[in-house]
Amino acid sequence: MKTGKMKTRKTTDFDRWLSATYGENGSFTALVVLVRIEEPQVLPLASTFLNIVGDEVSWAEVAALFAGARQTWDGAAFFAQLDADGPLENGEARGRLRALEQRLDADRLVINQGDFFDTQGRRLKVEEISPN
Repeated sequence: MKTGKMKTRKTTDFDRWLSATYGENGSFTALVVLVRIEEPQVLPLASTFLNIVGDEVSWAEVAALFAGARQTWDGAAFFAQLDADGPLENGEARGRLRALEQRLDADRLVINQGDFFDTQGRRLKVEEISPN
């Protein structure tokens, strides 16, 4: 017997981003960089890529996946990538990820070119600090 109550999923900024990006592009590859935030610094910790083939995954599931990194992280930056047929081939994704890591090493503001979220799936932005 059903009670008529529907299970509701908490919608985060990440969930909305994923739904919009998938709706706009179809399947894609996400380059992901996990970071630690130690103000005033944003420190890259680990990176990977994920092939996104639907928008059913929730932020909670993605965050649980990142627990496998065995690093304490404060934010995750996602960079949606695709080729003419959708997700990238693994070799191409690895190459683009390495290039992204090099760009981030040179300039942390590159994070803002992607979509950046905290551990709760809320949108973040890296701000440049002006010298006094």
